[in-house]
This record gives sequence, structure tokens and C-alpha cells, in this order.
Amino acid sequence: MAIVEAVESTGERRRMLVRSPASLEPIGEFECRSAAEVSAAVERARRAQQQWARLSFDERAAYLWRLVDQFVRRQDEIIDAVIAETGKARSEAIAMEVYSPCDAIAYYAKHAAEVLSPQKRKMHGVMRLTKTLRIVYQPLGVVGLITPWNGPVVLAAVPLAQALMAGNAVVHKPSEVTPLSALILESMTRDAGFPENLYQVVQGDGQTGAALIESGVDKVSFTGSVATGRRVAEACARRLVPFTLELGGKDAMIVCADADLDRAAAGAVIGSCMNTGHYCCGTERIYVVESVYDAFVANVVEQVKALRQSDHGEFDVGAVFWDRQLDIIESHVADARAKGAVVRAGGRRNPALKGLFFEPTVLTDVDHGMEIMTAETFGPIVAIKKVRDEEEAIRLANESDYGLNGTVWTKDVEKGIAIASRIHTGGVCINDMTITYGIPEAPFGGRKTSGLGQVNGPEGLRGYCHAQPILADKKGTGKIQGGYPYTRKQEDGMQKFIRILWGTRLGRWLS
Repeated sequence: MAIVEAVESTGERRRMLVRSPASLEPIGEFECRSAAEVSAAVERARRAQQQWARLSFDERAAYLWRLVDQFVRRQDEIIDAVIAETGKARSEAIAMEVYSPCDAIAYYAKHAAEVLSPQKRKMHGVMRLTKTLRIVYQPLGVVGLITPWNGPVVLAAVPLAQALMAGNAVVHKPSEVTPLSALILESMTRDAGFPENLYQVVQGDGQTGAALIESGVDKVSFTGSVATGRRVAEACARRLVPFTLELGGKDAMIVCADADLDRAAAGAVIGSCMNTGHYCCGTERIYVVESVYDAFVANVVEQVKALRQSDHGEFDVGAVFWDRQLDIIESHVADARAKGAVVRAGGRRNPALKGLFFEPTVLTDVDHGMEIMTAETFGPIVAIKKVRDEEEAIRLANESDYGLNGTVWTKDVEKGIAIASRIHTGGVCINDMTITYGIPEAPFGGRKTSGLGQVNGPEGLRGYCHAQPILADKKGTGKIQGGYPYTRKQEDGMQKFIRILWGTRLGRWLS
């Protein structure tokens, strides 16, 4: 039974039915917006943006603070909607979809001005004597936001806050797997008094997302799969539209011989199983130095077997959010078993539950000939490989087409930093699961097939702007230096100046 399926429509729009992955019962329907409707939304956003861009940072921040108020007041509504759409644990719905958005929105409301205000920049050489340089961060216009199903609120609210504080409007195409929470977010902006059409949601499928890219937006912010990300990049390149891609991951975890094994094992379990493993920088490959391998595996197995999985009440691991993802998880586990991997816990659909539940699973004796160690699984799988030493772990960690994040576990933090700096990935956490996305000060983005560009931090915030240099002559009067007419005397003087400025020690020091 598909979680999202087309149903008969009486109008021109395609109509989709959405089911809960936990109960498999219908939870709602939506209609896919046409290309014409998407273009109309972008035009409305463009008009709204012109007025929005004239507001000061403090005035924009006031709207964001009112959005935070909405999150606080309506958190139960958000939590219930997200659980209905995803089947995730309530604790995860609270932490990911309420706490994290509040934290990020508040951060950008407080700090965007210091990042995006016009900045004077010192110039080198003789030019600094006659010119001044300022950098002005101009909003791009209308941002097309395309978000995935694994974090339906947080992965919309965080870029929304950045784009708005930078002075843009946003048209948002959420995943068809989790369409309901986006409507709540849109409703919250209305109740917070946002200008009409500043933030609009256009429901739909892949065709709707493609229409958004072709609609004339001024930037595309995409989070999703590598395959779809390639198509987004090609479409944006054709139109010369700037974009950021936050794509898949196959994050490596390195457990050193001196690691705190209790902490490392706990990190492996939550890093692999949190959000049912639907976490773009979740732990998908674990390399453990052989001297502590057996103790580490035993600790992990004990913790995984204690995890509670259910569709109601208190539990730790919820449903797989999408039936297509469940097929991938099952395929990767079957491939690993066929090639010699040992299942130490789990390893199958949960037979006690009606919905899309895959048991939290521990696999050992894995290698890079298995899909479980090379392709993104996106499920609650703890895959552990024994390595000779940390050097082998670093080599294997870098033997991947992905590079989003990673973790290193050691009691020697300086050693951990040294190891982290040799891993070819977007970011690394030491002695903790990957939490980089939840740190607004930190840029977040992948290398290799894990993405292009960075979100969050000053870099991400400025990515929603054009950095315009404004160069001004201090006097603004008199003859332009180097202007017409050209003369031999002028040319000889310039060559002499070059010899003095870069051909002498004093000149190089002055320049």
C-alpha cells in the first residue's frame, strides 16, 4: 500500500491521497498546483518582496519573533501533524520540529543584522588612499524552497527564516509525503501577521517542483536525494539561477581505541536510529579499532535490543516514513546478508506492527562490497566494521561518493580534531552524534555527491543575497587618474611606479 497515491479528481489538478506510515490509514488529500498557478504565486511573492526588502532588520525580526510565538502556542498542533505524517517518536517531533525551528528563527532574528549590514572593507596598496570600499548585501528576490519528508517543519522553517531576514520572499514546495505540516507553517505566518504572499506554499509532486524552478525564481534552495538534486542543478544551470543542494549522506563514525565506549555506543545507536534513520547526516558506517571492537559491538547490541518500537504511547523508534524507503532498507539488508554480514539484532520488518516498521538492526562483518556500506540506506541500521587502526578507518571513511558529515570518538580531543581534519566531508563532530545542522553559527553543506553550497551560519545567510561591492572615490572631483588622453610621459611614469612598488623591499611593504 502506497503512502502517497493518486486518486480520481473532478478538476484539472492532480489529486493525491496521503496515508499515515504508522497506521496506513488516510490522513488527508491535497491537489497538485499547476505550472500556471506556481508562476502566479511567484509573481505575487515578487510584489510582496519589494515592500518587504524596504523594512529594516529590526522590523523583519519583529515578524520572526511573532512566528516563534506561534511555534510556542501551537506546538501540540505541529507535533500531532508531524507524527500523523511520519510516525516518528514524539520526543523527536518535539526536538526536531519545534525546538530546533524556534532556536534557529530566534538566532537569525537576533544576528542577521550583524552579518548582512553594509560593511566597510579595508583596501590594500595605494588605492586605499583615494578610494573607499563597501559591501552591500542585496536580497535576491524570490526564493524557491523545495524540502524533503524527513524533517518537514525544521527543514522549511530554518531556510525560511534566513531568506526572510535577508529580505526575500519565499515560495515553498514541500514533499508530497508530508504535505500537512507545511500548511500549518503557512497558517502560522499568517497568524503572525506576515505580509500577504510573502511566504506561500504550493502543494504538489515532482512536476510541481520542476515548475517552481522554471517559474522565474531568483534562487533555489533544495534538500533531498542525490538523483533529484542532479535534476535540480541541471534545470537551474540552464536558467542561470543560483542554487544550494543539501543531498544525501553516508556518514562515517570512527571509534578510536581510547574512546569512552559507553558514550560511543550510545552515539552509534542514536546516530543510526534517530528519526528512524531518516537523517541526512545520520551515522551509516561505523569503523571500530579492533582492540575495542568486541566490547563496542556487545554494548551496541545490548542498547539496540532495548529500544522500543511502536505506533502509539511512549517509544524510541517510529515507522519508516515512506514505503519506497522501506523497500531500499530491506534491499540493503538483504544484500548485506547475502554477502556475509551477520545480523546481531533486528534485521526485518516488525511483525507485531501494522504499518511501515523496520526493526532497529545491528549488522557486523560488513565491507565495502555491500550496498549497506556504499549507498544511502536512510534507515535504523547500525553497520559496524572492524579496522586495524585509525589510519585504516580514515582511509575507509574517505572511500565514499558521499561527504556530508561524520563523527570521531576519542578521549583525546586534539587527536580527534586531527583525525576530523583528514576526513573528506562537510563537517565532523567529536564525541557526539552529528548535530551541526542544529548549530546556527556553523555553515552546513556537503562535499562530493552530498551537495553543493552551504546553508546556515554567515555563509548560508549571505547565500540569500548578492554581495554588491560599492567603490567610491574619496574626493569625486578633478581629473580621473589614468584617464584620457594617454601620453608617453604617463606610460613611463606608470612603469617607473611599478618598479618601485613591487621591485623594491620598501615598495612591497607599502603595497
